[in-house]
Parts: sequence; C-alpha cells; structure tokens
Amino acid sequence: MGAGPRGYARDMSDSYGAQPAETVRDRVTARLSAWDREVFHRVATRHWPGGDPVLPRLSHGANHGLLWFGAAAGMALLGRDARSRRAALRGVASLALASAAINTVGKRSVRRARPVLDAVPVVRQLKKQPFTTSFPSGHSASAAAFATGVLMESRGWGAAVAPVAAAVALSRVYTGVHYPSDVLVGAALGVGAAFAVRGAVPTRSQLPAPGRPHTDAPALPGGAGLVVVANLGSGTGDTTDLVRDALPGAEVLDCEPDEISRVVEKVAASGRCRALGVLGGDGTVNRAAAAAARYGLPLAVFPGGTLNHFAYDLGIETVQDTCRALSAGDAVRVDLGRFTPGPDGAPHGYFVNTFSLGVYPELVRLREHWSPRIGGWPAGILASLKVLRGEHPLEAEVHGRRRPLWLLFAGNCVYRRMGPTPGRRHDLADGMLDVRVVHAGRLPGLRLLAAALAGPLSRSPVHAAEKLRRVRISGLAPGTPLAYDGEVTDAPPELSIDKNDEALTVYRPTPAP
Repeated sequence: MGAGPRGYARDMSDSYGAQPAETVRDRVTARLSAWDREVFHRVATRHWPGGDPVLPRLSHGANHGLLWFGAAAGMALLGRDARSRRAALRGVASLALASAAINTVGKRSVRRARPVLDAVPVVRQLKKQPFTTSFPSGHSASAAAFATGVLMESRGWGAAVAPVAAAVALSRVYTGVHYPSDVLVGAALGVGAAFAVRGAVPTRSQLPAPGRPHTDAPALPGGAGLVVVANLGSGTGDTTDLVRDALPGAEVLDCEPDEISRVVEKVAASGRCRALGVLGGDGTVNRAAAAAARYGLPLAVFPGGTLNHFAYDLGIETVQDTCRALSAGDAVRVDLGRFTPGPDGAPHGYFVNTFSLGVYPELVRLREHWSPRIGGWPAGILASLKVLRGEHPLEAEVHGRRRPLWLLFAGNCVYRRMGPTPGRRHDLADGMLDVRVVHAGRLPGLRLLAAALAGPLSRSPVHAAEKLRRVRISGLAPGTPLAYDGEVTDAPPELSIDKNDEALTVYRPTPAP
C-alpha cells in the first residue's frame, strides 16, 4: 500500500519534485553571484558626490593597516587617558588577529577572481591593483576589527572610528577591487576577531568591580569641604583646570613634587577639610593615602600622572568618575601595604600598589638619574639594558633562608591576569600580599618575563609566587635600593612587610549594572 514512512516520503518527493542537493547548492550560488554582480554594477555606475577624490585615497591609505595604526597612535596621544590607550591597543590587537586569519586561511579557502573593471570609471580605479584573491576582503576585515575593538573600550572613539571603517569597506567595492559579498564576509570576520580578542583579554567592563561594599563617606556635591593637593611635576595642568571647573567649592593647592609630603600632612592635620583630594600619579597618591589613613580622612583620587594604577584598579579613569562619587558619597575601604621600618626614620612606610627589591628599584633609580638629560623613554631603555646585564643579583635572607634574587615583589592585594600578564586587582581589600620572587641565575630578562607570564600562585626553579600575610627580609647590604609605588629609597638591613587591612576609605563611583 505504500502507507509506511518510506512510502510517504517517496510520494512527497515525487509530488514536490525534490532536486539533488548539488543542484540546490548551485542555484543558491548562482543567485548570490547574480546579486553580487548586480550590486557591484550599481555601485560602479552610480555617481557618488565627493566619492572620486576621497574613497580611492582612503582605500589606498588603509593598505597594510597604516590608516589604523595612525589612528591608534593619534588616540593614544590625544586621548591622554588609560581608556584611550586601551582602546587603541585593543583595536590594533583585533586588527592583527583579523589580518592573520584572512591572510593565512581566508584567502586560501576560496580562490575567487577579482571583479572585471570594465564598468568602473578609470578615475576610481586604484593605480596599483591587488594581486591576491578577492574573497574575503582583508581591508574590510581590518577596518571592522579595529572599529569594533575600539568601540569595546571607548564609545566616544568608537563612534569616531566607525564611519571611517564603513567608508573603507565601501571603497573596496567603489574602486572595483571587491564584490559586495567579499566586503560583508570580511567585515563579519573582523567583528569576530575583535570578540575573540575580548574573550582572551576581557575589557574593563567585563571585570568585577574592585573593593569591598560601600562604607560611610561624606557626600560633597560641588566639592565643598574638599582640599585637593595637585602635583605640578606630574603634568597635571589641564586636569587641574578640569577639577576646578567640576568642583567649584573645592580648594585646589598646586605643589611642586618636593612639597607634596609636607603639604598633604599639613592639610590632613589641620582639620579644615572633610576629605582629602590628590591629583597626580601613584607616587603622589601614596603620600596622600598615608596621611589620609593616619588622620581618618576619606581620600578622593583624581588620576593625573603618567601611571595611575591605583585609580584605575578602583574603577576611576576620569575626573568625572571621582566627581560622581563625591556627589553621592560613594566610597569603599581598601587595604594599605606596610613595610617596617619606613623611609627616613619613619616607623612605617606604606604602599597602595607595589613594593620591590632588586632590579626594578635599580632600574627606576637609573632612569630618574638619566631622564633629565636624555628624556624618559631613552633613559628607561638604557636603564633596563644596564640592569638586565645581571652582574650583581640581590643577596637577601627571606624568612630565614639566604638566597640570591633578581627581584622580590610584593603587591598590595592579589594581581589577576588580563590576558597573558598580571594586570589588575579585582579586590583591593583581600588582606593578602601578592609575593613573587625571581631567583638569580643566567638571563635575568627571560627569568623576569617567565615570572610575569606565569602569574600568581606558581612555583618553578626560576621563580616562585605565593599569597602571604607577612614577609620578613634581612641581610640586606647598605645602599640596597627599595621601591614602593615608584618611589625609591635605601632599604634598612632588616624589614618586614605586612598589611593594614581596610585602613583607607576612598571615594569610588558605584559601577553601572
């Protein structure tokens, strides 16, 4: 009777005239090819006002990613904040991944010929035609990857870059070097590359908010009751003006670098403010944090130095972030790292980020010595080369065991990975020291790199890392340099490092849900 499932399927097949799979695929391919040619012809024959002088040049400028590398450099220089630098770096990383995927896999998977240029006006055609296969568009992939990567870190920069990326993608059809489907698939691969980079290296918005639950702090709308100490040596002129405009009720004191310690101590002890503000880099924040903790004042941090690790780990990247926290009275308690005895005869020294012995303090000391004469970056490179020659490792006794070391690092709270290297603290009140030791031996540069890549809680013949509450160090030679939050001083023969738990109250805006 043919009433079973097989008979039914056979009858349905016969009545609907089903075709072999190969024929269906050919029809789909033919329709897509016809659509491609039709859209390509429309773009080629249509007059685009202003397109002839702009789009070919834009397409040429994007060769080898030069347009995007230039955009990244401009963002990093003009943005002057960590978010802009992160956006530039993420855009370049996304572009690099997309370019590698297109050139190693994409171009070889479908060897499609370039469009015929008969319909494209000569004025639009590129002077030098590409010789690689047409599918997919590498320019479109790079443009989409860069724009998407930038947008993930900064909406402002992303909005500025996106129209340029779209114009580059359009220019590839406009100049006749790609079919529309080449561009669409290339752009999709570029977006995918940006998301792949985000999977390996999360954006700041993906990471958990640092610190502990909010604590009591006075709400200071307009800055009334706030005194801000600004370090003129940190190049904070423009940022100081922003603070004055945003907080007209605050008192802002401009100070030279050698006056910071005296001024913050005087302001904190005077009782004239309800909160202490600080504008500068991590070294400046260190001095203000120690004074604020001693006198029980909440601290308002305005990032304004070359390095602002403490502010960024709090979730503060701009003056507006701190102003929002001040207006609402949003604050958290954070730990202070402590070493005993402190510098210059003080009973204790404090650090908000890191403490170190070994190659890093020596590098900082040499860099500061040479930078007035040759500039910061050249001085840093020369100092690194000299220090990493590794002629004299540090000799120290750690917890009763004497050993040669290239580096002893203690972080105030545990540093987590952001990609391949340790980069951020998820909790600024975990009560722990992130202690890492790089043992002496050959090739100190490779040993330091291996320790950075391994991250916390690892142990090998080259390095060791542990979470500890206290570290005891003795047997240090006279003149051994010690660094804390980028400041360098001579270490005492013996010292101990521990934590002052939740000793400091810091303003921090409530993270957006």
